[in-house]
Amino acid sequence: MMSSDHFAYANNGNRFLGTEPLHDQPFALIGIPFDGAVTNRPGARFGPQEIRRASLMLCDGTHPYFDVTPLGLLGDAGDMRLPNASPLPEVRAHIETQAAAWLARHHCVFLGGDHSVTLPLLRAIKARFGQVALVHFDAHCDTWTDHFGEPSGHGTWTYEALQEGLVSPQHTVQIGLRSGGLREARDYVADQGGLIFGARQLRGLDGAALRPVVEAILQRVGQMPVYLTLDIDCLDPAFAPGTGTPEPGGMTSTQVLTLLEDLAVLNWVGMDCVEVAPAYDHAELTSNAAANFVWTYLCGQVAKRAP
Repeated sequence: MMSSDHFAYANNGNRFLGTEPLHDQPFALIGIPFDGAVTNRPGARFGPQEIRRASLMLCDGTHPYFDVTPLGLLGDAGDMRLPNASPLPEVRAHIETQAAAWLARHHCVFLGGDHSVTLPLLRAIKARFGQVALVHFDAHCDTWTDHFGEPSGHGTWTYEALQEGLVSPQHTVQIGLRSGGLREARDYVADQGGLIFGARQLRGLDGAALRPVVEAILQRVGQMPVYLTLDIDCLDPAFAPGTGTPEPGGMTSTQVLTLLEDLAVLNWVGMDCVEVAPAYDHAELTSNAAANFVWTYLCGQVAKRAP
């Protein structure tokens, strides 16, 4: 394991929104350049840098809905240093240790990387905040009990998090699911008492039409501490082609933005955005969407701090 003395920041070239390096700012952004658990197209380890690069087009960072900017309150810690060639449990142990150090001092946003990184993040979140609620945007349920013969991967982490008691089953919400899979996996969260809004349920809903979804989530989560994990493949490939496992029939960018804006009032304790794979992107559609989602989340939290 790395000691705290080794949490040196990688040389990353550019920072999210062009912000300052992380010091004592209340909000922190950290990259997790790992994609060793993908089952289709690799490349998400390059996601953090492309999301940062896309964010530089957000000008002064003032959000048109929240009318605030995270600049001055946000620091970019660069990317975690990870033993990418090591077995997954060892990599996850490094992620958990480093995340815990930052969570002790900051409200953190993590940029993946593949979705296997969320499990160690939730372990660190549980140690810091206790059992939390979970809002999970994804095309895939990620509740398989194995991954093509592997006991753990980017499609098993939700099952593992529930089995470990990291998140409350009744306060787990999944949004955008639509991939193939056995009913036992697809409906696992609902069978445990959670809430699922599949992509088919969301078709044609936008703006005010999404309000019943928002209200259901607000009522379900309440004021419980809640963690957000946003797999970019929740979007239809038309909006996010640059991902490892694209699934047609997904959400639109405006649907995700509406939900992020209207759910900002929840008691968020952190966020990750994962599965951006730049090698398969077109015209930076995917990295731009991811940068906007992260920016919107941060501005929602900054707005709550305003007097």
